[in-house]
Amino acid sequence: MPTTEEPNHRIDRIDRRGAAVAAALLLVCGAFVTYGFLDTETDDEAAGERAARPTAVASYDVTYEVLGEGAADVSYRGSGGDEAQVVTHVGLPWRKTVSVPLGASPIVNVTLGENGGTASCTLAIRGKHVQRATATGAFGRTTCAGETPAPEASAAPQ
Repeated sequence: MPTTEEPNHRIDRIDRRGAAVAAALLLVCGAFVTYGFLDTETDDEAAGERAARPTAVASYDVTYEVLGEGAADVSYRGSGGDEAQVVTHVGLPWRKTVSVPLGASPIVNVTLGENGGTASCTLAIRGKHVQRATATGAFGRTTCAGETPAPEASAAPQ
């Protein structure tokens, strides 16, 4: 009988090794599936965050105003963002409302001519007064600038 038991023990050993290898492979596959599932959740969350952000270039209304008498040179940030718009020898008072892209801070510079005088600039963002400054004398200069406002809640798609 010893000859018949020996093959059975050998089969048991092979079955145990096979079961151990199968269990290890199953654990590895399970780890990959779990990692893929968790990684997909993160990608879905990131995609949801990207979708919540406005895709169009958002902007806000800025009103520049220069008060005084006579003429002045005025430069201001307009809808071009980084590109300054310049008007020379403009009659005062002067007023301009433009759309400035988010991320570009609004700014207006005023320079008086050789005859001097007094001129003041004001800056309003979305209708809210932000700053006022005054220039006096020959070639007097002043600047009004503001901070970029946070996007409105209605700008995000719902």
